[in-house]
Amino acid sequence: MSAKAITEATGKDILNRHLNQHGAGAATCRFATVNADTDWSKLSVDHPWLLTTPLVVKPDQLIKRRGKLGLIGVKKSFEQVKQWIGERLNKDQKIGNAVGKLRNFIIEPFVPHTEAEEMYVCIYSHRSADTILFYHLGGVDIGDVDAKAVKLEVPVDSTLSLADVKTTLLKAITDASKKERIAKFIYALYATFADLYFTYLEINPLVVTADHLYILDLAAKLDSTADFICRPKWGEIDYPPPFGRDAYPEEAYIADLDAKSGASLKLTILNRNGRIWTMVAGGGASVIYSDTICDLGGATELANYGEYSGAPSEQQTYEYAKTILNLMTSSPKHPDGKVLITGGGIANFTNVAATFQGIITALREFQPKLVEHNVSIFVRRAGPNYQEGLRRMRDFGGTLGIPLHVFGPETHMTAICGMALGKRPIPQVASVEFSTANFLLPGGQQAQADLKAASEAEGLGSALRSTTAQSIKLPPISADESDGLATNNHQQQQQSKSNGSNLNFNRKFFSNTTKAIVWGMQQRAVQSMLDFDFICRRDEPSVVAMVYPFTGDHKQKYYWGHKEILIPVYKKMSDAIHKHKEVDVMVNFASLRSAYDSTLEVLEFPQIRTVAIIAEGIPENMTRKLIIEANKKGVAIIGPATVGGVKPGCFKIGNTGGMLDNILHSKLYRPGSVAYVSRSGGMSNELNNIISKATDGVVEGIAIGGDRYPGSTFMDHILRYQSDPETKLIVLLGEVGGTEEYDVCAAVKDGRITKPLVAWCIGTCASMFTSEVQFGHAGSCANSDRETATAKNKALRDAGAYVPDSFDTLGELIHHVYGELVKTGRIVPREEVPPPTVPMDYSWARELGLIRKPASFMTSICDERGQELIYAGMPISEVLNKDVGIGGVISLLWFQRCLPPYVCKFFEMCLMVTADHGPAVSGAHNTIVCARAGKDLVSSVVSGLLTIGDRFGGALDGSARQFSEAYDTNLHPMEFVNKMRKEGKLILGIGHRVKSINNPDVRVKIIKEFVMENFPQCPLLKYALEVEKITTTKKPNLILNVDGVIATAFVDMLRNSGSFTSEEAQEYINVGAINSLFVLGRSIGFIGHYMDQKRLKQGLYRHPWDDISYVIPEQYN
Repeated sequence: MSAKAITEATGKDILNRHLNQHGAGAATCRFATVNADTDWSKLSVDHPWLLTTPLVVKPDQLIKRRGKLGLIGVKKSFEQVKQWIGERLNKDQKIGNAVGKLRNFIIEPFVPHTEAEEMYVCIYSHRSADTILFYHLGGVDIGDVDAKAVKLEVPVDSTLSLADVKTTLLKAITDASKKERIAKFIYALYATFADLYFTYLEINPLVVTADHLYILDLAAKLDSTADFICRPKWGEIDYPPPFGRDAYPEEAYIADLDAKSGASLKLTILNRNGRIWTMVAGGGASVIYSDTICDLGGATELANYGEYSGAPSEQQTYEYAKTILNLMTSSPKHPDGKVLITGGGIANFTNVAATFQGIITALREFQPKLVEHNVSIFVRRAGPNYQEGLRRMRDFGGTLGIPLHVFGPETHMTAICGMALGKRPIPQVASVEFSTANFLLPGGQQAQADLKAASEAEGLGSALRSTTAQSIKLPPISADESDGLATNNHQQQQQSKSNGSNLNFNRKFFSNTTKAIVWGMQQRAVQSMLDFDFICRRDEPSVVAMVYPFTGDHKQKYYWGHKEILIPVYKKMSDAIHKHKEVDVMVNFASLRSAYDSTLEVLEFPQIRTVAIIAEGIPENMTRKLIIEANKKGVAIIGPATVGGVKPGCFKIGNTGGMLDNILHSKLYRPGSVAYVSRSGGMSNELNNIISKATDGVVEGIAIGGDRYPGSTFMDHILRYQSDPETKLIVLLGEVGGTEEYDVCAAVKDGRITKPLVAWCIGTCASMFTSEVQFGHAGSCANSDRETATAKNKALRDAGAYVPDSFDTLGELIHHVYGELVKTGRIVPREEVPPPTVPMDYSWARELGLIRKPASFMTSICDERGQELIYAGMPISEVLNKDVGIGGVISLLWFQRCLPPYVCKFFEMCLMVTADHGPAVSGAHNTIVCARAGKDLVSSVVSGLLTIGDRFGGALDGSARQFSEAYDTNLHPMEFVNKMRKEGKLILGIGHRVKSINNPDVRVKIIKEFVMENFPQCPLLKYALEVEKITTTKKPNLILNVDGVIATAFVDMLRNSGSFTSEEAQEYINVGAINSLFVLGRSIGFIGHYMDQKRLKQGLYRHPWDDISYVIPEQYN
């Protein structure tokens, strides 16, 4: 929800900080808040006026009409306030149908005043304006404000003047001085309201004394989506739950996940001890599932409302599922067991298999508790990769130990609710209608068409039997010879102008020649649009260009059927528009932060006639301004918060319709006879499915978006459908919240809509809950009885629309109305034409398991594909939590196992002692020279690394081989030395330019002592030390050097740590693994030298002449 209520204390705190900046002249609101944790002594110190002033006390928990309910204490001392709160704190209080505990209170100074000084002010926003209400007699007994108060409308994107306030609102105020003060206050209040993105602000009473203006009682709502704009001014906002419903930490956790994710994750706990739990995908679907459960008598047992949508990752789905399962299994057991309904519509772009894997992981974790609580699970889902998701779920269900029933799109979306509640039999075997593979492989479509036809015949037959049993009676459908064209278009246009719209209802938004620009690098969505174009047999792609301001102009490669094509990507919108004059649609995938600016920019180009805004969470003020601007220019906006829309056989927006298998299954590749309009994007895909089963298919479908103020309304599209001769039947899927459906009722009554209209408003369950529930869409919350789904459904039925008894029977009703239209000759069913086959993308085919291909690379040490990076089987979180250190990381990535701590410590010591040996050695010298030549870090370090070899630093591998071979062949150390001298070979790992037996290398001493003390055995190191005794008798500098001690100790580790077989140990020696420690360690020093030279700002190095011996051949001298 975007408009969220805040506490009175929060509202007054915001006004204290900002109201008088606009010249309100209001007294500062003094208040103190109290809850169960309040330290009363500290409170009186922080607010000394509590001890010296008569006080007012009241609960601060979004409770309306507190005065009427006796929940205000007036003129009380501090001690009396403590007693008053003590008598009510954590006590149950019934308000209407809601029962809750009083936990939060606000204390304020009592303001002496007369009733004549009490006034009422309220500001609230709606689609086209902000309304200011004022009444000169406020207070507890104000009565019907709407009837009494004076109203002033401030149109969106216009300013309020003091003169308007005085002449319109303050006619009843005769005192000129008081009128001036009140006018300034209202003016400042409205400026604050607009500047801080309030959506509702009510003050009752506003007390106007001779000297001051006091805000006594305050109720307010903020547009929470404006947090990214207003947080510096708001501060941290805590949005409390409605009275009667406690705030749970699990709700806060999911809200935090939602805030950090591009997906949508919602959770509201309705009944902590309920037995019916839901985990539903999709905002609209989640409401329909709750409706169905309540219709079936499960309202009192429904434990939660929630939804996950917008392609959450496997990890996010796991966290969401884990939270619900924890709640479910930590509440008391139920004698009838518990049910978990994991449902959803047909997804547009969410990978069902990936989300199901997250759910399966959570179910596996909670398996013992699920068995203990006797849980039954019912699953219904469809969408991208749903076959694999359902298969995984079915396979896992066989091991879970509890009933787990799995269904796909062949089952009506909410059928599992009846099964879960024992109202409907559970099919033993579910028939699968189609599979992705068969649909997209040549020759597979006809077989699927035959199977689908048989399935639909059976399904419609059962629907007819079901309907006959219920005796649904249809009103007669009147003949309409003109098929809607004779409708009074002038009347429609007048209606549209009165609504602030400037749309031409005879204009078709999309055709088979529509060309579009896509804003954003949405490669998957663009490819989906192109594939749709191809199966619709369009001559040319619908997407001609993309706009992405974060890169330069370039081209992106896409598929057009079997061929590859290039689509230009522009940095600037103006370049894209000017180079593609045929474009009249923009699909805007910009984020909620930039969608407003990018849409305003494109509205400057007259050739653009339709804009689809996909982003959810655009602040309401911005959306309203976009609507005004678009209406001025006659541009249609679809969205925000939408998946878009589809014109079968012509054009689709973004991810609408889901994957190709669903598009083909729902017959969206050719036009049908039924047009629909919905708020929900997810439910639009379910409507495609329902309509394709019940009729000859969809002719156009639009999801206007779930925000409070969609860019275009139900009526905008229904009147277009009325004027479209191809549309024979209209379907409306409305929802709780708002009043747009009443415009439809009026149009049906006055004859502007003459075509058959089947309508249903979701959210009927809202009236069955004891406290207010905000559903998934921002606009789906009823602010009055008139906005409830039940009231709207009744009004639509009374107006003459065809309204089913529930969503469960929507498809049956559509089928019957369609059948009568066919019977009367109004519809001639479309002839089926098989669409062309489209090759499946390689990545998707591989994910579905349809193909296999030899890998170009193999790896066994690291996997970055999942939610968490994995080192040799150990998640990165475990690597950090276990504090294995860099030595542990080396053991995982180099040796694919966790080696003992002493080995990890040995690795780290080697890195430390080999990190650097001064600037004179060849590697450091090269690095320094490159750095001073202006080369970058990588080039400079690589130049140093390239000097590592047998002569510098790289002797570890050779040393290990020489000593190992000598030791393994039982050569005495003296024999080994003599053998090497006889062969004229140096003993690698022996000898040092500077250090000697008299000036020992401390690094060697440290490593040697550590190995002797910690390694279980170190025979090769001891052998090397015996060799050192022999070589140092010849020359004192022929000592065992760092290379030698590390190499021999490394071999001892491989052979004697118990972590490697003898074959593995020898293989690591042969592949040159030992040298890796020197390479890694010395890289640290090389980087240090590079940074040192840059820090010292050393110039280009030139070697001095006097350090070079020039030896030139004499004949040229």
